[in-house]
Amino acid sequence: MSLAARAIAQRLNADHSDCVGPTVPCVGCQQLARYAGRHTKTFETVLGPLTLQRAYYHCARCDAGFCPRDRALGLVDTSLSPAVTRMVGLVGAMVSFAEGHELLHELASVEVEAKQVERTAEALGRAIATDERRVIEPSPPTAPTMYLGMDGTGIPMRVAELEGRAGKQPDGSAKTREVKLCTVWTAEARDQAGIAVRDRGSVSYSAAIESAATRDTDETPSDFAARVDREARRRGFDQATRRVVLGDGAVWIWNVADEQFPGAIQIVDLCHAKGHLSDVAKAIYGAPSDLAAHWAQQRHDELDEGNMVGLLQALRAHADTNEEAAKCVGYLTRNQGRLRYPEFRAQGLCVSTGVVESGCKLAIATRLKRGGMHWSVAGADAIIALRCCKLSGRFEDFWERRAAAVAGPADERAS
Repeated sequence: MSLAARAIAQRLNADHSDCVGPTVPCVGCQQLARYAGRHTKTFETVLGPLTLQRAYYHCARCDAGFCPRDRALGLVDTSLSPAVTRMVGLVGAMVSFAEGHELLHELASVEVEAKQVERTAEALGRAIATDERRVIEPSPPTAPTMYLGMDGTGIPMRVAELEGRAGKQPDGSAKTREVKLCTVWTAEARDQAGIAVRDRGSVSYSAAIESAATRDTDETPSDFAARVDREARRRGFDQATRRVVLGDGAVWIWNVADEQFPGAIQIVDLCHAKGHLSDVAKAIYGAPSDLAAHWAQQRHDELDEGNMVGLLQALRAHADTNEEAAKCVGYLTRNQGRLRYPEFRAQGLCVSTGVVESGCKLAIATRLKRGGMHWSVAGADAIIALRCCKLSGRFEDFWERRAAAVAGPADERAS
């Protein structure tokens, strides 16, 4: 490998065609930049270190220089070849930066320090985030019924990112910021019981630390609502015959759904609704308790059967003396139209946000909520964008657009 690297270096260093004259237009201001000799720099490639001597031009107006060959080879502002940058992006999306350094060393004999893995992965993530906002490329729906789920999950943040923010700690402070996730999928498959299950390979993710809040006077949607709209158009959700929005009952989810997808079917996650009822049972009878388990099962059955009258009657019997019961009455009353599970099941619809819950774990928690991790907003958003892009099967498309954008007039690439 090192012999191949040296051979490539010798060939490129013997080729001075990158010196195209005494002056060339500056890539920044388009004024003339003057040739200032050949500059040497070592790049890390999949073949090993590659030391290149490149024609260097300096712009007096910008007080900066550039090497035309760097652009042709995709090496502008980096010491990593495009192939190594791609590898760093993949490991940075999947494991910690320190583990990424080890994997690159052990599996590819590529030496990239953990800090450079961090810088490169986050820079790539920022580029992906920009690309996500800019490129939509709408697709037709892949099934008659399309599902869109939204949820939020907290990730640990650096102290500086939490100043002045209220939280759930005993002293009222915060340790986390909420990442909001949008997931789109299809569920034409059925299990042995005839219940709809997600179709393999149909899930896509888009997420960031963004606000979903809007005021009545706002003329544009919130940042997260705009993200949801982009993902919906990208997947053809907005064109589907049946559009289903699932969530855990949080008000902001239904506000976004009402704003972006009027007329869509809205369903509260069945497991989440049952979880509220189980919490009430524990608050009334204590836990663990046979009475609590029996009471909760009765309420679960009423929910499954669509017996909202009996369910609310059982809760109201305790609402005056139990705060959890009173809260649950409000929760069920507010979402009553989204709890019509017998009707939804008769239509063959998903009634669980398992895809969304697992998405929070897969796309966010597995990478960003590990022991000892504390993030900046910018760093977290970059890695979230990188990870969602990879998990959604869009990394190749992004890389093709990136390669086309940085390509110079010469059809050269460093390995």
